[in-house]
Amino acid sequence: MKRFPEGFLIGASTAAHQVEGNNVHSDYWTMEQMHSTSFLEPSLDAVDHYNRYEEDIRLLAEAGLNAYRFSIEWARIEPSEGEFNEAEILHYEKMLDFCYSLGVEPIVTLHHFTSPKWLIEKGGWESEETVKYFARYCGVVAERLGNKLNYICTINEANMGLQLAAIAKRYMKDLLFGKKKQTDGKAQVGVNLQHMIDNMKIAKAENLEVFGTEKLNSFVSSRSEEGDLLIARAHVAAKEAIKKHAPHAKVGLTLSFHDMQPGKWGKYHAKKEWYREFGHYLPFIKDDDFIGVQNYTRYQFGFFGQKDPAKDAPLTQMKYEYYPEAIANVVRAVAKEFEGEILVTENGIATSDDKERCRFIETAMAGIQKCVEDGIKLRGYCHWSLLDNFEWQKGYAITFGLVAVDRSSQTRHPKESLYLLGSYAK
Repeated sequence: MKRFPEGFLIGASTAAHQVEGNNVHSDYWTMEQMHSTSFLEPSLDAVDHYNRYEEDIRLLAEAGLNAYRFSIEWARIEPSEGEFNEAEILHYEKMLDFCYSLGVEPIVTLHHFTSPKWLIEKGGWESEETVKYFARYCGVVAERLGNKLNYICTINEANMGLQLAAIAKRYMKDLLFGKKKQTDGKAQVGVNLQHMIDNMKIAKAENLEVFGTEKLNSFVSSRSEEGDLLIARAHVAAKEAIKKHAPHAKVGLTLSFHDMQPGKWGKYHAKKEWYREFGHYLPFIKDDDFIGVQNYTRYQFGFFGQKDPAKDAPLTQMKYEYYPEAIANVVRAVAKEFEGEILVTENGIATSDDKERCRFIETAMAGIQKCVEDGIKLRGYCHWSLLDNFEWQKGYAITFGLVAVDRSSQTRHPKESLYLLGSYAK
């Protein structure tokens, strides 16, 4: 096996709401409990990572991994507008200290999809005030914890709302022409988009009752172009607030990327989709220290635009096309336009077959190694995810983890894939 350069980070990722459990002040927790919910089941205790993080990080470290990407939950830090919870800040400080005690580099994300409920009541991610609120929260975290942070992702998948809006638009267009296509596998996040669209009218009344507004502008909502620019400005404001207290920290955001593959007549569509997914963010991120690259599959394009996978193409539990070669292709494409460092902050496969996950890792890591050999400023790779967890609207049946969890007892069962990935870091 080829060796990575000294200091190359190889780890695994999680998101607070998907693993911690009982994030009772978040917008998602509230939405999960609603009668008109699009969630198949509520998160509840999740996999109790909030109380078991030492066990989980130790499993990661003992397998040989040297990095752990996790998120700090804004709704825990600021459960009510302007009120910051000291006990929760200390909780995340203990997580950071524990990582360092095991030689694990923490890569912290300050917003991974979930927001405080109060933020959504104030207009959420379509309100100009959110830029100010988010920067204030990031500044508080940086002031208290910045001396223990070397890598900070402000926002996870800043482009997700635009991706969902484009998918919804295509779905509605298909309906007009009498074609009701399956929307699963189009977005790199666990959403039941078809159910959300079908349920929209019913949900409005309950949204008004629970949140005080008919339309919930949560982070993972179909995004307007104005809302998309607001998120970009929120990132810039957050970076400024972080650098004020932690000038040494490397700051960036993460984006959801697809490997854009044009056929003979698909170059125009592929180029247009790449600009939507990445290009138009460059003015806001060109001076960032790094970018977090997140990828799970490819898009293929023909004369009429994006094509569905071939009928015999292998699909994952998420209905993505199985295509582990995509991550290296995306890293190379990003490196052509972004001059800072690159971190792969998510890449993985939803499958119940861990041997398939191992094959995915071997192919993906071969591509990652070649990127490093070719001189690309790639500094690390974090697999999604450390634990089988709450895959948002799709619940617990989707399994991305390197570690299985029996939720009846919260017992951890490391998989062969965990040790395989760790062997690349040893």
